Amino acid sequence: MILERDLDAIHVTLAPLWPRLAGARIFITGGTGFIGRWMLEALREANLRLGLDVRATILSRNPAGFSARAPHLADHFDLLAGDIFDFRVPDGAFSHVIHAATDASAALNRDDPRRMFDTIVAGTRHALDLAVDRKVARFMFLSSGAVYGAQPWDVTHVGEDWHGGPDPRDPRSAYGEGKRAAEMLCTIYARQFGLHIVNARIFALLGPLLSLDIHFAAGNFIRDALADRRIVVEGAGEAVRSYLYAADLTAWLWALLIGGERGAVYNMGSEEAVSIADLARRVSAILGGGGVDILGRPDPGWNAGRYVPSTALIRDELGVRPTIDLDEAIRRTAIWNGWKP
Repeated sequence: MILERDLDAIHVTLAPLWPRLAGARIFITGGTGFIGRWMLEALREANLRLGLDVRATILSRNPAGFSARAPHLADHFDLLAGDIFDFRVPDGAFSHVIHAATDASAALNRDDPRRMFDTIVAGTRHALDLAVDRKVARFMFLSSGAVYGAQPWDVTHVGEDWHGGPDPRDPRSAYGEGKRAAEMLCTIYARQFGLHIVNARIFALLGPLLSLDIHFAAGNFIRDALADRRIVVEGAGEAVRSYLYAADLTAWLWALLIGGERGAVYNMGSEEAVSIADLARRVSAILGGGGVDILGRPDPGWNAGRYVPSTALIRDELGVRPTIDLDEAIRRTAIWNGWKP
């Protein structure tokens, strides 16, 4: 099984770090989403293999739905019903907070940018207040590469020292500006309350457990190829992206939480750049399907340009690196969704 193989690889990468988490009690927002689910799978595996006795409380708007999808995780961890705006924290101490809750919905960002912005900023403040109240040892915020705004074409790989930003005159910037404001809140709380905060700026992803029906192009292309439909690129396909495999991201995130220095901010993504048109052609070449159509319509998204990080900093400082390239990520995602090579 693909997931079991990936969890083995994550365990090998994190073997020197997992013991430092023994006995931890972690509060996680966003733990039932794509990234959170991967983190929980890896943590459960470490608990079972190493007897770490790590307990985690997972905030969820729909605990029953998550229990039905992942009963092995629901049985292993504690689920707390609530919304990021108004959850009530259970009694007891927490050693770590992972704040991963954000509805990364293109439709919400388009149709209700105020709610998108409020969800990110108010939710982050709520999680930070919890961390201060419970005197947690470490707080990790899952931010986004969207904080850089539109990446100039001549900047092939944007680094953490890039000081660009989203256009505040464009409501489509609500997600990126919300993440920027949330990062500022983290900086303020670190300075004012002494929190140990680390920050992950996450770029595009691919891998098992990713829904193929939401707004991510790579997932949509795989979905259509598996259904033997033609892959349709609405725009010209000139936008450039890169895709980090989910298991690699998972190892990087746990490495950051466990071993990251106070105030660390790292890009998390792949440096293997590909245009959307070429991505569609690669998916079709690997998986088959009905071929590719490039329609050339105007791109309605917030970023029709480059969205590719430099990961030199995290590779140098935490010693992690991608292990799965784009073609293999496409194959593994497809296999997870029923494709037989």
